[in-house]
Amino acid sequence: MELSPHDPSVIYYGSQHLHRSRDMGVTWETMSPDLTAFPPHGQGASGEPITRDVTGEEFYSTLYAIRESPHQAGVIWTGSNDGPFHITRDDGDSWTDVTPPDLPEGGRVAWIDASPHRPGSAYYAVYRYLLGDYAPYIYRTDDYGQSWTRLTTGDNGIPSDWPTRVVREDPDREGLLYAGTEFGLFISFDNGGNWQPFQLNMANVPINDIQVKNKDLVIATQGRAIWILDNVSALHQVTPQMRLSEDHLFAPRDGYRTSTAPQLLGPNIDYYLPTPASGAVTLDILDQAGSVVNSYSSAQLARGGGGRGRGGGFGGRGGGTPPPSVTTNTGFNRMVWNVRDTEGLSVPPGQYQARLSVGGESQTQRFNVLIDPRVEARGVTVADLREQYEHNKKMNAMVSEVDALIERVRAAQESGDADLQRRIAPIAERLITAPIRYSSPGLSDHITYLRGMTARVDMKIGRDAIARHEVLRVELDEITREANGILGSGN
Repeated sequence: MELSPHDPSVIYYGSQHLHRSRDMGVTWETMSPDLTAFPPHGQGASGEPITRDVTGEEFYSTLYAIRESPHQAGVIWTGSNDGPFHITRDDGDSWTDVTPPDLPEGGRVAWIDASPHRPGSAYYAVYRYLLGDYAPYIYRTDDYGQSWTRLTTGDNGIPSDWPTRVVREDPDREGLLYAGTEFGLFISFDNGGNWQPFQLNMANVPINDIQVKNKDLVIATQGRAIWILDNVSALHQVTPQMRLSEDHLFAPRDGYRTSTAPQLLGPNIDYYLPTPASGAVTLDILDQAGSVVNSYSSAQLARGGGGRGRGGGFGGRGGGTPPPSVTTNTGFNRMVWNVRDTEGLSVPPGQYQARLSVGGESQTQRFNVLIDPRVEARGVTVADLREQYEHNKKMNAMVSEVDALIERVRAAQESGDADLQRRIAPIAERLITAPIRYSSPGLSDHITYLRGMTARVDMKIGRDAIARHEVLRVELDEITREANGILGSGN
């Protein structure tokens, strides 16, 4: 069954004919002749004469794969479970048998992928292991089936005894192919000319379906769940000109400022190292003007982590997720930025830069931080988040000021100077909340509370918070002057 990429109410369904419904299955029309090989020896009941199969899977001479061109409605490719390939270019008025002449009879067309980049191109994956032939069969045409190129010769990457089940061209890079076989996954950067294993940490299992969605690779296996490889945008940037002996920073995929899994949805910064770095590897995040927003090094824990803390904004964003880390593995490395600055505050959406530094050499790539669409749907704008960020920076600075003042006041309380203790006591009483249940909060707690009130979620800052900041600013300045009069501005 196939849904039309041009009209969601159009459904295609295969028997030995191709059928179409234009009203989501209410009524049907037959739009083709028999498009199967229909060999006489295969038309009896499955399993006969001993044990009949009742699952329906083994009905022979049926269309097993159907695909409509994403470029032109009415261009439809089909493949049957007994071998033939067909195409119509006039919405079913006429059909052409385009089966490759070198394909042995009786194979099952397991998959068709109409190229998302070229109107006349398509890929077919066929297997014949049910007939004792374990060879891989993947074909490509670039002229609507008039000629075919077999992409699995047995000596170009996919072993000669690994049957093929699915092939998919990446929608974001022409000629980047993924192939699923009976025993695992393969990738080709040259439109099927050469293949290499792409198994990574998956088990060796049959691959039944491959989808690329939002630059994530989604794999359906037979019996071993669904697997997702997050963000394959680095694969789109691999070129023959890249040298395996050199460090490389890929252009990051844009990411979101979000409280939902920022360790996955933040900007993905991918880089390649030919060997383990002997020294520190550094990733700096820069704003559009080139000023450092945050810096991460393989030699030290990053600042601006994901959990609660004095530098992270009251509770911060990220729900306690660990800060980003810089790895130095040979080959591919990834750091997902949690969109925080050195103070732990979430920075506003906008354009930023990633700078990779290894062994005295640096590379820089630009990327964007996007607003969470759910936040935007609530009416919050990027301008609102910029205002929130500036307000939260002011609140962080105020918290640091009041913390420093508290340290000075407590030092005076513990000095042993009775006169100094007597004079500083009224200031301490106003500044610090007494350790008594339900006691009136001191100025420090008022400031800390206001910081937390505007740092927990993405929001448009209320005018009351801005007005309250101004009041607390005046109170902190006043009590600081009084404390300086007693302690001296340098104490």
